[in-house]
Amino acid sequence: MQIFDTSLRDVKRLRPQKNGDERGWFSEVFNTRTFAAAGLPDRFVQDNQSFSQRGVLRGLHYQLLQPQGKLIRAISGHIWDVAVDLRPNSADFGKWAGFDLHGEDIEFLWIPQGFAHGFVVLSETANVLYKTTDFYYPAGERCVRWNDPTLGIAWPLEGIEEPLISAKDAKGSFLQDAELPASLDLHQTIA
Repeated sequence: MQIFDTSLRDVKRLRPQKNGDERGWFSEVFNTRTFAAAGLPDRFVQDNQSFSQRGVLRGLHYQLLQPQGKLIRAISGHIWDVAVDLRPNSADFGKWAGFDLHGEDIEFLWIPQGFAHGFVVLSETANVLYKTTDFYYPAGERCVRWNDPTLGIAWPLEGIEEPLISAKDAKGSFLQDAELPASLDLHQTIA
């Protein structure tokens, strides 16, 4: 597995090896030993999957209680995935990065706890799978507005008149008003 650093500390792109022939291909997409050796989490407790149509924008979600690290992959379709560092003691606090994820690429994005996460669907439809390091706890979930001018995220919305957003996400906080995750030990959030 190839692991690539990104412009945000602790956010990683992972590309499993793909072996193929005339029959198709095979790829080992998760192995606890490989992840542990790379300093990544090797224990995930929940898998989530979403199906969305073009123009759906989900996020920017994060958790105050039971924070979740997320391992994200587009199973089919094309999404533009965003991570925003909300860790108050991070040098990258308030910075964001966007990543193209395509179903045919078998590429993952690792986003540690303490980050907000969201994505927009750029293909006709997309299936997104993500593994989490802790269980979903609705009372601990928070949302920062996808269009917060302080963040200035350059969402690639060409050809999308208006993104489709849930009522809950439309009520998200602006970063300046958001409840932030407690100070985290940054060395613990990598693993």
